[in-house]
Amino acid sequence: MKVNGKAYRSIWLAEDGRTVRIIDQTRLPHDFTVVDLTTLHQAALAIREMWVRGAPLIGATAAYGMALAMAADASDAALERAHEVLVATRPTAVNLRWALEEMRARLAPLAPPDRAAAAYGRAAAICDEDVEINRRIGAHGLGLIEAIAARKDGPVNILTHCNAGWLATVDWGTATAPIYQAAAKGIDLHVWVDETRPRNQGAQLTAWEMAGHGIAHHLITDNAGGHLMQRGQVDMVIVGTDRTTARGDVCNKIGTYLKALAAHDNGVPFYVALPSPTIDWRVTDGLAGIPIEERSGDEVSFVQGRDPAGCVTRVRISPEATPGANPAFDVTPARLVSGLITERGIAAATASGLAAMFPDRAGADGGAISGRR
Repeated sequence: MKVNGKAYRSIWLAEDGRTVRIIDQTRLPHDFTVVDLTTLHQAALAIREMWVRGAPLIGATAAYGMALAMAADASDAALERAHEVLVATRPTAVNLRWALEEMRARLAPLAPPDRAAAAYGRAAAICDEDVEINRRIGAHGLGLIEAIAARKDGPVNILTHCNAGWLATVDWGTATAPIYQAAAKGIDLHVWVDETRPRNQGAQLTAWEMAGHGIAHHLITDNAGGHLMQRGQVDMVIVGTDRTTARGDVCNKIGTYLKALAAHDNGVPFYVALPSPTIDWRVTDGLAGIPIEERSGDEVSFVQGRDPAGCVTRVRISPEATPGANPAFDVTPARLVSGLITERGIAAATASGLAAMFPDRAGADGGAISGRR
C-alpha cells in the first residue's frame, strides 16, 4: 500500500539488513512515524504497547524479534528466552504463538552460528507469505462485493469494525483486501468505519487507510451500526479476526459480537476475513477456550486526539474516581457468521467447513480441545 505516493509494508528491514522498521501506529493518523527496532526487548515492547497490532503483524513482528535476539546471542538459552519474552506480550492473537513456534522449529536444530541468518530468512518468508495470503483473501472476497454491485444501484455499503487493514498485516489487510481490490476494479464503494472504542483503531487507522486510498467512507460511532442496518444502509459486514476456533467461532476486537447480532437480526451478511494462521485448531469452544486480554482501564478513561492548536494530547473523559474495565476482545459464535473468507476460498463457519478447506492442517496442532489452555 502507499503513503503519500510511496509504497510501504507495515514492517521491513533497513538497509543494514538487520534493523527492523515499523510504523508506530499509536501516532496515527496525526503523525506518520517510522521506528527502528534493534533488540528483542524493543520488539516485545512494540507488540505489548501496540506500536504494531493486528494478529498477522503481531506474528511477523514476533518473528523478527526472534531474529534480533539471535543476532545478539544465538545460544540455546537465548532462543528459549526470546520465545518466552515474546509469547507473553499479547495473549489473544494466535498468530503470535504460531509465528514463534515456526521460528523455534526452524532454529532449534541448527548450530548457533547458523541461527541468525536462518532467523532473518524465515521471518522474511513469514512476511511474504502473509502478503500473498491477504492478496488471495482479497480475490475471494471480491466476488462477494461484485455480486452485490451487480444487483443494486448505487454504492456497495460495507461496514467494518476495528482495523483489519494493511496496517494490521504486512500488506493488503484482511477485511480490507476485498475492498481495495474492488476499488481497483472501479466498483462503486462506500465504507462505514466503526470508531472502535476504546483505542479507536477504526477512527485512527481504518479511516486513515480509506482516506489515503480515496475510498468513500464515513466514520460512525460504535453504536450506529444496528441503526444503519435497520434502514437498509449496510449491504455487508466484513471484519477480521485475532483467533478462530476449529468450529468457526471468531474472536475479534470488542464489539464485533454486537455487530454480528445486529447483522443477523437484519439479514445482513456477516463475513470474517480469515488468514489460516489465525485458526487455532486446538480449540473448539471460543467462549471457554480463548483467553480474553484485559487491558488497562486507562484506555477507557482517556482519549487521544489533536487539539485546535495542532498538538496531539490525551484527555480524561470520566470522573477520576471511576475505574475503567477493558476487555479487549469478544467471541462471535459461528452460527452468526455467514462465511469465512480464507486464502483458499470461502469456508462455512463450521468444523466441517474449515476441515474441508484445510484438510492438511485440521488437527495438526495436537487435537482440538474445548477448555481454556
